[in-house]
Amino acid sequence: MAKLQPLIIIVSALAGILLGQFSPAVASRAGNLIEVFLMILLFFVFLAVDIKEIKRSFTNVRFSLAALAINFIWTPVFTFILGSLFMAGQIDLQTGFIMLMVTPCTDWYLIFTGMAGGNVSLGSSLLPLNLILQILLLPVYLLLFMGNAVSFSAGNIFTSILLVLVIPLVSANIVKLIAGKLPVREKFEKTITVYSDMIQLIFLCLAVVSMFASQGKLLLENPGLFVSIFPPLIIFFIVNFILALFAGKLLKLPFKDTIPLIFTTSARNSPVALAIAAVTFSDRPVIALVLVIGPLIELPVLAVDAWILRKRKPT
Repeated sequence: MAKLQPLIIIVSALAGILLGQFSPAVASRAGNLIEVFLMILLFFVFLAVDIKEIKRSFTNVRFSLAALAINFIWTPVFTFILGSLFMAGQIDLQTGFIMLMVTPCTDWYLIFTGMAGGNVSLGSSLLPLNLILQILLLPVYLLLFMGNAVSFSAGNIFTSILLVLVIPLVSANIVKLIAGKLPVREKFEKTITVYSDMIQLIFLCLAVVSMFASQGKLLLENPGLFVSIFPPLIIFFIVNFILALFAGKLLKLPFKDTIPLIFTTSARNSPVALAIAAVTFSDRPVIALVLVIGPLIELPVLAVDAWILRKRKPT
């Protein structure tokens, strides 16, 4: 399954679009399942993470500073440049692009970090920082780059991300605490180790199906926008991949630690951003459409990145 990750994710996206087209009832309800599947998926991610290791990860100052600098200084500026070059004069398109790119992922990147054999504990240490900073800075970025063309409230994004993260984290640690006091502790840990990646991929695909089932009609009605968003997104992923890889080498990070640096600076928070856009910009569907197109390009790219990094031997 690991070898077929990119294909599986692409098929999941196409299946979601088809399901949404042939079953309007499913399409109307699928959007409510996105966060549910992500929460279940993150539950299994956190089951495999030692909370003590997460605390110790905060001591890795080089990793944290590199990730924060790329995510909250370099990426917003680079995003504005890409938007200006490829979407000049298209306010809604640029707004959606900025919302997608300046919100670092708080769920997908841990999954792909694990798939690539990276340090999930270290990557998890960035969750609270990514959460707080994107809540505080998203309105700032929109105001800075889009001026008075849009207005934005941070309240909804705070509530959504908080639920998606806190419930799986607390639940996973309660289960581990209970299992640790039972005779089956070793068997439980072995089972999680063996099946965790497969379970994560299954729920990742279910989330992808739900995402594209709920927004597939909007995507099919505006096929030309895919052409507009594809070039800047691909450029972003290539540049940030190379930048994070170079930063890891420059800072002399172990290759296992460079992997979460690559994914936290590449993966974007599209599910939550989509939910916010649907509420805040309900009268401007193009903004939401950009956030639908984003994962269609992003998820296969991240899957390919994970495959490349898993195959790559540290130097």
